[in-house]
Amino acid sequence: MCSASGSVINSRKIVAHLALLALAGCSTSTVQEQPRDVARIEPAEAVPVESPAPPIPDKSALRISIASVGDMMLGTDYPENHLPDDDGVSFLAAVTPALSSANIAFGNLEGVLVDGGEPAKTCKNPSACYLFRSPTRYAKLYRDAGFDVLSLANNHARDFGEDGRTSTMQALDAVGIYHSGREGDFASFESNGLKIAVLAYAVTKESNMMLDEQLAKATVAEYSASHDIVIVTFHGGAEGVDATNLPFAEEEYFGEPRGDVVKFARRMVDVGADLVIGHGPHVVRAIERYKDRLIAYSLGNFATYYGISVAGIKGIAPILITTLDGEGRFIEGEIISTIQLRPDGPSIDEKQRALNLMRGLSIEDFGAPGVRFESDGRVIPIERQTNPAHGRRVY
Repeated sequence: MCSASGSVINSRKIVAHLALLALAGCSTSTVQEQPRDVARIEPAEAVPVESPAPPIPDKSALRISIASVGDMMLGTDYPENHLPDDDGVSFLAAVTPALSSANIAFGNLEGVLVDGGEPAKTCKNPSACYLFRSPTRYAKLYRDAGFDVLSLANNHARDFGEDGRTSTMQALDAVGIYHSGREGDFASFESNGLKIAVLAYAVTKESNMMLDEQLAKATVAEYSASHDIVIVTFHGGAEGVDATNLPFAEEEYFGEPRGDVVKFARRMVDVGADLVIGHGPHVVRAIERYKDRLIAYSLGNFATYYGISVAGIKGIAPILITTLDGEGRFIEGEIISTIQLRPDGPSIDEKQRALNLMRGLSIEDFGAPGVRFESDGRVIPIERQTNPAHGRRVY
């Protein structure tokens, strides 16, 4: 019995063992998944993301101020010494704060800045004909007074020939003052975030010629296309106390053609000028707003130490401060009246004679000049109608 039951137990163990082996064999004989042939995928090349373009500034919201004055000559050492006692150091002191208050200060420089040398033209009657030669060190006097750009387009810019004008240009360059006047010489610079051009014209040879209207129009249009603000300045018109009113015609002085200044100024605005400043008559003239641009036809004698008369109304002159927007439109202005009583330089005129004179002339000449003159010197743009006095359609 015992041996028989033991055989049964052993038989069960053997069967169980064989069953375990069979299960183990099934697990090891499972078909394993074959690896797939997968192509390698390269990482995608990064596509650059363009930064958004900066917003175009609204130039109509920008502002720039320009202080403009007329003729200046701070003393001459030819043929005799007629320089200020303090070498001109204080000659512009009283007006420096007003000039320096603007973003840009402009004036017309009569004569040359040159040390020594002989004149290029003959002055047969020294009592009626003047040659002006200031030392080159005087360039610093203009810089210290706040001037940024000067016109060298006038009948005295060549008193010592083109060599004299070259010396003047070099002296101004050395102190950081821009200039325009010689044929092809125009000023281009940046101020208050705007690109500015100053183009100076005259009726004298080898200068940018205001009598060549077609060339002047083409040049102004070219600079207008590449600059935000274009300032045109001219030395033209008759001279003297009888030349305060505009004739609206061609002018002459001692047989020399001096241009039709109204026609010239308006044509320059037509092709892109944003501000037009005149000088040359040695007296102030009217101003007008034409196509939202301001034109000042003469700013008179501002600071002339010797040779150029400052008697009576010849010694009355404005500092004209104009504020333009970034597209050149006239926003507002101010006339700061000055007077010169020799031997001193210009001083602020509390009687505001330049303001009163310019107001009267502007109304006489244009009827409706497009601006209102306030008693405190401010100049405000107003709507402008047809000018009945001259039958001209103005804007």
